[in-house]
Amino acid sequence: MPNRHRYSNDENESYSFWQSYSDLMSALLLIFVLVMSTTLLQAMNLYHDKMEEEAQVQEEMKQKQIEHERLNEQIEGQLVLIEEQQAEIEKLVGVKEEIIVHLSKEFSETDLSVTVDPKTGSIAFDSSILFAVGSYDLTDEGKAFLDSFIPVYFDTLMHSDYSAYIAEIIIEGHTDTQGAYMYNLELSQKRALSVCKYCLDIISEDDRFDSDYIRSITTANGRSWSNPIYSADGKIDMDASRRVEFKFTLKDDEMINKMKDIFENEHEE
Repeated sequence: MPNRHRYSNDENESYSFWQSYSDLMSALLLIFVLVMSTTLLQAMNLYHDKMEEEAQVQEEMKQKQIEHERLNEQIEGQLVLIEEQQAEIEKLVGVKEEIIVHLSKEFSETDLSVTVDPKTGSIAFDSSILFAVGSYDLTDEGKAFLDSFIPVYFDTLMHSDYSAYIAEIIIEGHTDTQGAYMYNLELSQKRALSVCKYCLDIISEDDRFDSDYIRSITTANGRSWSNPIYSADGKIDMDASRRVEFKFTLKDDEMINKMKDIFENEHEE
């Protein structure tokens, strides 16, 4: 009997051991599964995050590519516009040079003593040709001079090759520096108006010209002694300063002058 009892205890102890071992292994297996699940979940989250980051990076790259293409299109458009503007400027500069050459040629074939400024195309007359001292009424000699001058001048500017480019025809009165500025301003303005009125009267009687159009682009300005003429020694030339000038401007003339200055400065550098 005592031996049987010992064997029974041994069996119970053995069963208890293996049960505990089985529970331990089950617990370890559960822990392992949990660890693996957690690790797998973290790995999946990392993979998901990485895929989202890559998708975001690809989207950003796509947007940058779209922006880059848009900027390239804008740049190409600007380059085309610049080329067109440059071509237009070159054309306008060429037109102004042609007008100056044409004016010089036409007046060289007359008996009029007329000098065309080779840079600006302006033409200046000594006031004594047109007016008595201190007067703004045209003399008979002045009217005769304008009778010969005006048809040649306006016929050249209104030539079919140039008329579309002419923006303004300006008649300016200038005085010397003697006397008060305001007195000379009024005198120069009245002289410019007298010449302008006489010009438009002649134009209106000449069937070659569109008098309404010429009136719309012709102006008269008095400059007093704000822009005197200087002689070679740096002193004011009083006789040359007393003058009436005929000028013309082309459409976008200010832009042309600025662009010419830029091109000339770049060329010098």
